[in-house]
Order: sequence, then structure tokens, then C-alpha cells
Amino acid sequence: MKIKVVFVCTYIMLIYWLSLHVSFLDTLFFPTIGAFSFLFVSRSFRYAELGKITLGAVISSAIGTLLYSVYPSPVSLFVNVLITIWLITKFKWNAPPIVAVSLIPFFSHSSHHWIIPASVCAALLGLMLVLFAAERAERGWGNVTAVWLGSKRVPETEKLDAASR
Repeated sequence: MKIKVVFVCTYIMLIYWLSLHVSFLDTLFFPTIGAFSFLFVSRSFRYAELGKITLGAVISSAIGTLLYSVYPSPVSLFVNVLITIWLITKFKWNAPPIVAVSLIPFFSHSSHHWIIPASVCAALLGLMLVLFAAERAERGWGNVTAVWLGSKRVPETEKLDAASR
């Protein structure tokens, strides 16, 4: 898990840097990416479930952007939160940061509001890719440390075969 945390923190730093230095990527970094990162690192999700959560975040940010574009007011914020909580409950997304992502248009000062759902999608897909790379690195580093310590690492398939006997 330590490798995943380092990978994720590096990723968050990179997208923050990009959002500061590339003007049209100003919405790429959003504080909730930290909450999603912790959620994804701290639980053992299948990638299909991570994909559902990512889809939910993109949909909720699109709904928030639409409602903000139609009528930017406390009433549209209220309706946005109601719809988002209903969607989370209905589709069992099990990720409270989705509500926070739906609020981005209401506090973002970007002139590119319609890029918010694309930014959420890109940032979360990037996070999933980083987690995938971290898992691969963990497996690789496990083999490297086993060699350094002089022990033989048993492949997972051999463990499964031994367990089934």
C-alpha cells in the first residue's frame, strides 16, 4: 500500500502543477481528487467498481454544470445535491466524494465550466491508471526485495495450486 500512496501523491502533485501552469487545464485539479484518491487506495475495489464510481462522478459533475448554467443559485445547488444523492443511492456508487464533485461549478471561478465534467473524467481515469501502475510496481518490487533478501518468491499460481490440493 505504501507504493500506491507515493504514486497517488505524485499524481496529485502533477495534476496540481498542470492546473497552475496550463490555463485551459485550470479545472483539472479539484480538492476532491484527494478524497477519491484516499477512497481508491484504502479500499480494495475491482476496476469495474472504480469505473462505476468514476462514471458517477462525471455524470454528477455534468448535472451540476448543467444546473449552474441554467440558473446559478442556491436553489439549483439544492436540486443538484438532491439529484446527486438520489443517483448515488439508486446506483449504489458508495462514494460520497461524488456529491462534492457535483458542486465544483458552484465554486469554480473558471470561465470554462463545460470542461469540468471532462476534467473530472480525465483526473479520475488518470488516478485509476496510476493505481494500476502502482499495483504492477508493488508486484515487481516484491520480487526485487525477495531477491535482495535471498528468498524465493512463490508465484500466485503455485500458491493457488497448492491450496487446491
